[in-house]
Amino acid sequence: MKRFHLPPAMLLALLVLGGCSTVQEWMGSKKSDLEPAKLAEFAETAKFKIRWHADLGDSGASLLQPALAGDAIYGVSGKGELTRVERATGKVVWRIECGIAVSGGVGSGEGLVLVGGNKGEVLAFGEDGVLRWKSRVSSEVLSAPQAAEGVVIVRSGDGRIAGLNAADGKRVWLYERSTPALVVRSHAGVTLLRDVALAGFAGGKLVAIKIKDGSVLREASVSQPRGSTELERISDITSDPVADDEQVCAIAFQGRVACYDITQGSMLWNRDIGSDKGMMLLRKYLYLSDSNGYVMALDKNSGGTVWKNEQLFMRGTSTPHASGNYVVVGDYEGYLHGLNREDGGIAARIKLDSTVRAAPMEMDEGLLVQTRGGGLYSLSIH
Repeated sequence: MKRFHLPPAMLLALLVLGGCSTVQEWMGSKKSDLEPAKLAEFAETAKFKIRWHADLGDSGASLLQPALAGDAIYGVSGKGELTRVERATGKVVWRIECGIAVSGGVGSGEGLVLVGGNKGEVLAFGEDGVLRWKSRVSSEVLSAPQAAEGVVIVRSGDGRIAGLNAADGKRVWLYERSTPALVVRSHAGVTLLRDVALAGFAGGKLVAIKIKDGSVLREASVSQPRGSTELERISDITSDPVADDEQVCAIAFQGRVACYDITQGSMLWNRDIGSDKGMMLLRKYLYLSDSNGYVMALDKNSGGTVWKNEQLFMRGTSTPHASGNYVVVGDYEGYLHGLNREDGGIAARIKLDSTVRAAPMEMDEGLLVQTRGGGLYSLSIH
């Protein structure tokens, strides 16, 4: 099968760390002649409707998503303004200053609202907005902290995962592993499945960690580094794994996608598809946006392609989200695209205030979307 080669423009858009090495140093000032696809006309068979809209403040360079907890939504800006809004109406309940530059957040669980900072700060607030505790991990927090089993799980930019006591923020355990010379700076976090945290790492490794004590339950290789140069050999998992009661799947940047049996850990299938975005696993299908911006639906049992939409080439398509009869993705111009779940054809489109980088979230038979500019939207699609 033909190997995917990453366009230089995409490499230049991603900061790769290895000591002080960056992509710019490795590739110089090369520019790609690949242009994002222009939006084509389509036969509209569905419509997006904005139910309400709120403003959280600009995300900056961070990939920020809101958190749902009961009747509340918590969102944060890159400058550290944490906001609670009513789930039903979008009305602001309270807004506070965290006092840090937020790079990872918002997470929730164990009655806490959690944010992470670019200097390794981890702040835990109550649902009333009162600070419960403050802790620190080894480097910047690039994804939302998660909480379960009395433990707050925090992943830092250096690849370490720390388990903090949910009651006081003190460290309970630390997971760390060696990394290649070059790694992609990503917002990959952890996926919680019952009492296990699933995480992907540099070099294409997928690890299952027990939340209570940080012990490693299982490890697998999703993708093996290939190629003659350090850049060609990058095959990091740069997004969260996805899982259901039957299997867990992960995808590697410049690598492949693989699914494993959730009980035995044996590989079910793998394919040479690379992506720096995440995926969604829902019932029979695995939905993903690949490194070209193509949106795909794969059969979760075999990995076979059910459909593939190539109309959003190089438009920075977000992680897909399946909602009702549609698969929704955002793009760099702030458009949301609703694709028919049966064949992948575009059925609806709406323009929001700015870039949609974070994956849309399911909420109340519709969607919750945070834009890079800080817009928080509750939408439906029918």
